[in-house]
Amino acid sequence: MSESVIADFVGKFNASASERGEPATGRILLSQKRLVLAADAGKTTIPLSAIFDVAVGHVPQDLGKFFDSTVTIAFRKGDHRHVAAVEAGDDKIEKFSTVLFKALLNETTMTVKHPARLGGRVTDAAFHPAKLYLKPRMVRFKGPDSTFTVDLSTVTSFERSQREIDGKPREVLSVRHMQDGQAMTSLAAIDSGRKMSILGRYLRLEYSDIVADLEDTSLSEDETELLVAVYSTGSGVSLAKVVDVEPSQVQMLLSDLRNKGLIADGQDETELTAKGRIVVSDKLEDVNT
Repeated sequence: MSESVIADFVGKFNASASERGEPATGRILLSQKRLVLAADAGKTTIPLSAIFDVAVGHVPQDLGKFFDSTVTIAFRKGDHRHVAAVEAGDDKIEKFSTVLFKALLNETTMTVKHPARLGGRVTDAAFHPAKLYLKPRMVRFKGPDSTFTVDLSTVTSFERSQREIDGKPREVLSVRHMQDGQAMTSLAAIDSGRKMSILGRYLRLEYSDIVADLEDTSLSEDETELLVAVYSTGSGVSLAKVVDVEPSQVQMLLSDLRNKGLIADGQDETELTAKGRIVVSDKLEDVNT
């Protein structure tokens, strides 16, 4: 590999584009142009431009018995689609996945609108060009006039849709997230459907795990109302007065919400966790639609 290597470690992988047998152990090398899986029996070279999907922690069913902590890479070779699974320790996989996403997406030119919505209110912000930069668990959009960052732990929902931008239909990613304690929606358009899919995967790194955890969490109407109150009130405001419940009952509800991982005690006040923010965001969205 003549170009600069940005990742180089030993791990396990399915060693060829067509092989579905036991994984090989060898070197995983990544540059800004290609991914190389090198084993004693040979090597597989995957141009980054051929990669159309990256899944962290997900293993195809026919490879599941061989892999645990993985990055699974879907790519095209000629007219065929293939999957390569790479396994290593948790720390290495986390670092490798971040570097791989960066190599695939960094400096991508996008058209963004931020914020498109503040709470339930549509803003008058305009679309403008921006460069995309990934950081661990964060996405930064850097434009000539403004820069904003989305913390993956604050993402509460997202969807792909078609919108007209400058008179042309464009595929747009709508990301609902929290910033400075306020719910907002940002829009980002990319001409490449391949990069749109990969960016969606990166944004889902934390969101998918949180949503899966929430599926096993049940909430009463009182608990949901109190969560919204925690979100909407500032420090020094009595939650009991906001929700019109006895203080002793509020403390019991707060204890239940804390045990369910929906709130945490901050330095000055009770704060929503990432799980709690998703619940509140969904509730507010229901109210505003």
